Amino acid sequence: MALSAAAVGGDTQSTGVCAPRGFVAGAAAADIRGHGDDGRLDVAIVRSERPCQAAGVFTRNRVKAAPVVISQLTLRQGRVQAVLLNSGNANACTGAQGFRDALQMIKAAGDACDLDPAQVLVCSTGVIGRPMPMSQVVAGVRGAVAAMRPGGGDDLARAIMTTDTVPKQAVRRIEIEGRTVVVGGVAKGSGMIHPDMATLLALVTTDALVADGVLGPLLRRVTDQTFNCVTVDGDTSTNDTLLLLANGAAGGDPVTAGSAGLAALETAVLEVCDDLAEMIAADGEGATRHFRVEVRGAVDVVQARLAARTVAGSPLVKTAIHGRDPNWGRIVAAVGRSGAEFVLDRCRVTIGGVTVFDAGAPVDADLDAVRRIFGADRVDLDVDLGAGEASGHAWGCDLSDGYVRINADYTT
Repeated sequence: MALSAAAVGGDTQSTGVCAPRGFVAGAAAADIRGHGDDGRLDVAIVRSERPCQAAGVFTRNRVKAAPVVISQLTLRQGRVQAVLLNSGNANACTGAQGFRDALQMIKAAGDACDLDPAQVLVCSTGVIGRPMPMSQVVAGVRGAVAAMRPGGGDDLARAIMTTDTVPKQAVRRIEIEGRTVVVGGVAKGSGMIHPDMATLLALVTTDALVADGVLGPLLRRVTDQTFNCVTVDGDTSTNDTLLLLANGAAGGDPVTAGSAGLAALETAVLEVCDDLAEMIAADGEGATRHFRVEVRGAVDVVQARLAARTVAGSPLVKTAIHGRDPNWGRIVAAVGRSGAEFVLDRCRVTIGGVTVFDAGAPVDADLDAVRRIFGADRVDLDVDLGAGEASGHAWGCDLSDGYVRINADYTT
């Protein structure tokens, strides 16, 4: 799990994206939702003391929110120094005005931070199809910039929450050539979560000094092993954004492609993102427990992940876990329809250490033990396809009536 702020640098005030050197964050309440709640943080900004190498992974939904398009274009222009985020309004499906509003947001942030707007990325999350209340948003941007501090990571984590019930942050510390390098991350995500980046906003920062061209491939590899392994409800969003910023404040020589330093950095980024991915699964809308599906014995990694995601996304598996119903046949059935190659006579299914299916036949297992396992906060499902040597995993959560209530009343 994530290390504490004290473990990564001795500053108990610096958490999440502010744990690495040279990053500050602030948040403000702008009542973007229009509920008259002037105490709920909904605008946040993180700023680096120096320009950053940056990379991003975005939604594959063909309907992309204005902030997604603007940030994609900004990343092509060069280094960035700040990221502006808001919750309560997605600024998606808002036409030309949505693009003007996104540009106005980054201009307001640039002016308040004394930065070129081309150095600011923008992310939004919330209800689709509503115009941004720009007077409130701009005031919120200024308030967030005024509130920036090294200990502002906690406020940022709360400001980007929508139906999340808890803020999500993670930190890792590593050594690269004798220098301490810190990686910190924050994410929001609870519903509309499914592979192809899930539905989330996530930001990872590091004080590592990296060479040109290495962050993008690193982030795509990490995404495939973490956020692309989470499913809550099978839906994906218009606003999915994962950003990685490296400001070089740790000093030393740049981390280059193929180096041991890059391998260490990638491991730290992966661990931070996997922590956040598990937190998203655990906080799925209406969820009472979450589970990890580990698939082994696959022909290749792609097929292993395919099988794992199919099991994790199966409504029948999710409801069985919710009801503590030891109906392991639903797991086998999900594997069978996944499209992954497997050998039934070699297939094995294990639930929390209890084998229930092996070599194509049921096992005389203790189903009461399986019921107890399904009642835990986290459940581990292991599937051996018997077809090869590759493995992969996916995160999921149970499906409850709470999910229906949350989404039936989302805009009302």
